[in-house]
Amino acid sequence: MAAAPAARAHEAGAAAPGEVRESMDVAAWIGRMRQAALERNYSGTFVVLSAHGAMASYRIWHACDGQRQIERVEALSGTPRIVFRHDGEVRTFLPQERVVRSEMRHAPGSFPGVPAASGAQPARHYTVRVGRPERVAGLDADMLDFVPRDAWRFGYRVWIDRASGLLMKMQTIDGDGRVLEQSAFSELTMGVPLGLQSMARMMADVAGYRLVTVPTQPTTAQAEGWTLAENVAGFAPQGCYRRHGLATAEPARPVVQCIYSDGMATLSVFMEPYGVRRHPLTEQVASMGATQVLAQKVSGDTWVTVVGEVPQRTLRYFMQTMRRGR
Repeated sequence: MAAAPAARAHEAGAAAPGEVRESMDVAAWIGRMRQAALERNYSGTFVVLSAHGAMASYRIWHACDGQRQIERVEALSGTPRIVFRHDGEVRTFLPQERVVRSEMRHAPGSFPGVPAASGAQPARHYTVRVGRPERVAGLDADMLDFVPRDAWRFGYRVWIDRASGLLMKMQTIDGDGRVLEQSAFSELTMGVPLGLQSMARMMADVAGYRLVTVPTQPTTAQAEGWTLAENVAGFAPQGCYRRHGLATAEPARPVVQCIYSDGMATLSVFMEPYGVRRHPLTEQVASMGATQVLAQKVSGDTWVTVVGEVPQRTLRYFMQTMRRGR
């Protein structure tokens, strides 16, 4: 494989020479970013800004040992909450309600990061251009443009730490070259002495909170009575899950989530029983920065919501491929 020498250099923690960087392909760069999240402890302040002016900020602590990782993300704006992610379990601490919600989430990737997507072939859907090095949060960074080969996905401009490969800044760019959303570390400390076990104990400490567990069961679209086309526009299926207990105003109804990724972008298809009181009659479309939403009634009895950081036309394509199974 042509990228193997560069990959070995990255795994050793060495900065690749400029000519090696120029020769790296899409898969090698994505692999470098993923590997960095498994090899580095860090903490920092992360800021997300949308084209509409909405801004959110978070404090992130990340600990790992090369195989496992645990994250603590504290919201610094909006509703107070602290989210832990470890071994697929996500625990959300809501201090105002004194509630901890626990659920298994199998969506690929971490926060921030790129998805570890099985079956996806990002090199078929993106090209990469290496730009001039810049500095982000006081660290030297490689700047890359992931340019989509078609109109089914957005483009990405990313800045990654030159020494480690850690993703430090990302812009999501639409087909007209507009930045839909930008996220970046405003400050970042690498190699902080964080331990997996100590952070796991923090995650397990629910004293004074009411622990609410959201049951999650693996399933398939076919088992739920649906046929969803595979690899729509290059998005490979990453799993399908049935969740219970998500509703609050009415008795809980199961929600099925099927996840897809092209190696950079991720989208989800949510299916739930249609309810006159809970759902409108007309199609719903929304845009929140890079995240697009399309929701409508399908087959007369199911409310389907497709959401992801992809163009609306991609969500609509997914919606059109849905068929009631036999």
